[in-house]
Amino acid sequence: MASANPTEGEAAGRRDELSESLDEVFTNVSLMVRGELQGTNNQLALLEKMNDRVAQEYSNYGDIAAGLRVFVDHLNEKNRGFDDYVSQIDAIDQQVTEFEAVVSMLDKHIALLEKKVKSAYHISSTQ
Repeated sequence: MASANPTEGEAAGRRDELSESLDEVFTNVSLMVRGELQGTNNQLALLEKMNDRVAQEYSNYGDIAAGLRVFVDHLNEKNRGFDDYVSQIDAIDQQVTEFEAVVSMLDKHIALLEKKVKSAYHISSTQ
């Protein structure tokens, strides 16, 4: 029995050593998994903060776009108000073009009359 006892003691010692080693392995694996999970959790928290920031920035862009839309609508309204003036300007331009044509005709006619008067005056002064 004495020889059986040391073998049982050795086996118990090995079990204790194995148990301690396994306990240490499980503890280390648990710490490693916790570290990985904490790192992932930190990454997710950072991603959430980045998403919140981007959402806020896009919200600001939305506000700017809405303001620009109101501004463009206002400008379009003003532009429609100028349509009457533009049509009046076009009509005046057409009238001016026609008036210039009449003035040019009159100028040619006056030049012709001047020639006739000079010619008639020149003929009568030579006689």
